[in-house]
Amino acid sequence: MTHDTKTTPGTSKNIISGHSHKSFRALKILGVILFLTGLITFTAGIFLGDYQLSDAAYERAAYQTPLETLNSLKPLHGRYFTSTPQILEEITPLINPDGNLGSYQLGQYKLWILKGAAVGPIREHTGLFLFLTLGLAILGGLLYALAGLASPAGIKNDGIFFSSAMNRGLVGILLGGYLISFYIILYWFPEYIVNLIILFDPVSELLRSRPADQWFLYGSLYTVAVAVMGTRMYIKYRHNRYHLIRTTSIIFFQTGFAFLLPSIMERLNQPSMDLKNAWPLNYSFFTDWNLNTLLSGGNFGLFLLFWGILLSLVVVPLMTYRYGKRWYCSWVCGCGGLAETLGDPFRQLSNKSVRAWRVERVLIYSVLVFALVMTVMQVANYLSEGAIFSSYTWRVNQAYSFFIGSIFAGVVGTGFYPLMGNRVWCRFGCPLAAIMGIIQKVKSRFVITTNGAQCISCGNCSTYCEMGIDVRWYAQRGQNIVRASCVGCGICAAVCPRGVLKLENTAPGERYNVALDDAIIAQLDRQEARADSTPMLMD
Repeated sequence: MTHDTKTTPGTSKNIISGHSHKSFRALKILGVILFLTGLITFTAGIFLGDYQLSDAAYERAAYQTPLETLNSLKPLHGRYFTSTPQILEEITPLINPDGNLGSYQLGQYKLWILKGAAVGPIREHTGLFLFLTLGLAILGGLLYALAGLASPAGIKNDGIFFSSAMNRGLVGILLGGYLISFYIILYWFPEYIVNLIILFDPVSELLRSRPADQWFLYGSLYTVAVAVMGTRMYIKYRHNRYHLIRTTSIIFFQTGFAFLLPSIMERLNQPSMDLKNAWPLNYSFFTDWNLNTLLSGGNFGLFLLFWGILLSLVVVPLMTYRYGKRWYCSWVCGCGGLAETLGDPFRQLSNKSVRAWRVERVLIYSVLVFALVMTVMQVANYLSEGAIFSSYTWRVNQAYSFFIGSIFAGVVGTGFYPLMGNRVWCRFGCPLAAIMGIIQKVKSRFVITTNGAQCISCGNCSTYCEMGIDVRWYAQRGQNIVRASCVGCGICAAVCPRGVLKLENTAPGERYNVALDDAIIAQLDRQEARADSTPMLMD
């Protein structure tokens, strides 16, 4: 683990020579055009094509839809539908005549029936549309990032607070609205984006030997966003070894551990799990269905069960003691990885007020208590085979999944990047961050040391702190920063023009220097008091 954010001398200069800024500006504009073309085509894909309940449609839908449910659609066999609301209006009474299906189960049946029945250009030319959407967006994003080589590395005073996209302007509001809408549809109305899911069928078949669902769509987009925006981070912080290594770690864990390994396990018909997703961030780990899946998964399932418990109860506390939260939140975690890459342009939007800090503490520890109570209920109900809490456990699970897992972590946590900064979930809601924050605050070796004598109060550190910490306040006093919320991203040290801040590991008892400051002040006060009481010598 790297312990500082030292800048390599001389590497902050522009490494591209012989190219005019106009060429890079043209590259940047081309990148924006390609990205918007891909995004618009991707969004328009929702509305392309129609639906037909043919034999092929039933065969495709049978992957996740019971035969009895498909048989109920026989009166509509051969029917052609020109819109999503039209086919939903016809099939819903047939597949749920008594209204007994739960909302999630009903939604899944709708999704797979519509996905099977979808016809049109995306079904016929999936590869082409995958290039015209995701392909163009990736190419545009990379060209835009490469244009950053024309500018010096690092964060600059380049008018970011006048940017409509990155300072809650109209563009930022529209972008936030788009992300929020996407998350709402993804979580609760996936049947409306079946064409987008079909786009990823070839990738899903290659990796998992099964068709894509909405979660594979989301995982693919998530991983691509981290990789493409991670390239931007490479270019932006190319002068800084710490951030180059940290960005590589983020991309590696998201691509390998969160995306590829679970997909390969599914291909091998083994239990699938993100090996870095620790409880209680992985709030479904102790649910009865997950425990039953792992216990029935043979030796590999038992390994996953053992590793999940070991990671949560042993690895996380020990690593947090040694390195603070940064080893997970800024190097490993998928939520943090997306925040540090896709969310980096919005990091300056985090609220630094004391009021926001108070709200933060109330919310994050409330979510932690919610997660702890739910887990106790899950384990007790599993061990007692439902005799203790009965259906109340399921209700609490559903409430947590809806309010915390979906609305807070998904819709707000990512959709609010352009409105409240990139670490809304990490700062206000993540229960794992809350646990690690307690360890970091009380018993850890991680600290950000400050050299107050060198601080010029420029405010760069506070401005770009994604966790809403007023770093300058600590730096001006020469006080070490030991905060439960700090994720150790190191940006504050990277943007400091005087090298005031440094990420270090030290003995836990030596992290706090407030007592030393107080002792010095008290000594100065005593000296001043003695000077005032000494009689003046008369000439």
